[in-house]
Amino acid sequence: MEKKQSAISKFFAEFKKFITRGNVLDMSVGVIVGGAFTGIVNGLSNFILKPLINWLIALIIGKNGLEGAITMLSPAYKDVLDANGAVTGQTVDLANSIYIDWGSFISAIINFLLIAFVLFSIVRVINSLNAAKDKAEDEVKGKREVKKAILAIKKEQKVKYKAAKAIYEARVAEAAATKAAEEAAAAEAAATAAAAEKAAAEEKAMQNTVLLQEILTVLKSK
Repeated sequence: MEKKQSAISKFFAEFKKFITRGNVLDMSVGVIVGGAFTGIVNGLSNFILKPLINWLIALIIGKNGLEGAITMLSPAYKDVLDANGAVTGQTVDLANSIYIDWGSFISAIINFLLIAFVLFSIVRVINSLNAAKDKAEDEVKGKREVKKAILAIKKEQKVKYKAAKAIYEARVAEAAATKAAEEAAAAEAAATAAAAEKAAAEEKAMQNTVLLQEILTVLKSK
């Protein structure tokens, strides 16, 4: 009995550890915010952008806009009655007709493109903000590192802050010059190696050409 209780306690302890992990909580928040965000995007698409597009299409192709963009395959008709109940004509009964609804299809495509565009725009803005934030943090971190290095030089050399700063800048300039010289030497070495490789390839090609000429000469002499 105690062993069973211990197993149950262990199970609930693992479950508690799982649900209280940071990434699970973050995921839950993301799901909730994502649901609300989807409602906002759909509202923007369905109630603002789509009506404007349908209005423009109606101006171009006719009064009904996308609603009239259908291809009738098997039409069904129903009577049109006046106020007295007398039949005055017939009209197409869309509920019982078989037709291709191009308008709904085009509306679905427009809805998809609008939602994709809105999401792309929002994600792009968020990424830009994150990039700016990371850049600002890097700049702050870099300034802190510089100040820390200057203070270390000040303490080591027993000089004032301005002199320590000058020493630090001189060291940075010297390091940059050394790095530039190393990069130039590496580029020169790479260029020399490439030239040597090219010369070796040309020499090998020349040897192959001479060998072919000798083979041709021998074949002609026979």
